[in-house]
Amino acid sequence: MFQSPGEVAFTIFGFPVFWYGIILASAVFIGFYIAQFLYKLFYKDSHTADKIIDFAPFLIVLGVLGARLYYCLVNYSYYSEHIFQIFDFRQGGLSIHGMILGGIIGLFCCTRYYRLDILKLLDAFSCSTALAQAIGRWGNFFNSEAFGMPTDLPWKLFIPIEKRPFSLINYDFFHPTFLYESLLDLLIFFILLSLYRKFLDKSGMIFVLYLLLYSFVRIGIEYLRVDSVLNIFGFPVAQWVSVLVIIFAMFFAAYIYSRKKS
Repeated sequence: MFQSPGEVAFTIFGFPVFWYGIILASAVFIGFYIAQFLYKLFYKDSHTADKIIDFAPFLIVLGVLGARLYYCLVNYSYYSEHIFQIFDFRQGGLSIHGMILGGIIGLFCCTRYYRLDILKLLDAFSCSTALAQAIGRWGNFFNSEAFGMPTDLPWKLFIPIEKRPFSLINYDFFHPTFLYESLLDLLIFFILLSLYRKFLDKSGMIFVLYLLLYSFVRIGIEYLRVDSVLNIFGFPVAQWVSVLVIIFAMFFAAYIYSRKKS
């Protein structure tokens, strides 16, 4: 059985430091380090790899802004009445889809400015992002969030009563969907890593595979989760976005192969 020890890791002069923030910061740091390492390893280009650290702060800012704005958008009914809470990052509320989009936009801007190969960088970051997501999902564990339907399986997750949906308030144990996604993200990382050399002559394909694999994982996980904040025609918005990402990835793969032939 899993049970969160609490959201607060420690306090400094009465100021609480949350596990969620510690884990996300660690995931981001590891993600950038792995992206830099992979770029040096596979492309033998230390100059470009070092640029990753140079523009890391810019990507982090855009990624966090994208994650927050996306979350507030899908929770529009609440934040339209509590506008100033949009800027209260400490209350939580970040979306991985928004973070990915913000990061891609930031990476595009940086590669244009530094005149770098965006496809190679997308590949390196896609691989490292999968690992960062596997780590970051544990922040949901400490917050007792991103859980699934009630279950009595041996690896069940205890959710405090104040964190449960009202319709499921009488249930104590739920599917630890944060754990499922963390393990699957880790599997995606190893799959991408094992295929990296195979696609060295087709830059962008690791990015495509990441989008496809994560989207299929997210579609499956959403069937178990009970905390969707917005449903469209009975399906969580995360599933709709994942389908759109899959369609985009297939068109992008076609572009990559047509680019190689031309």
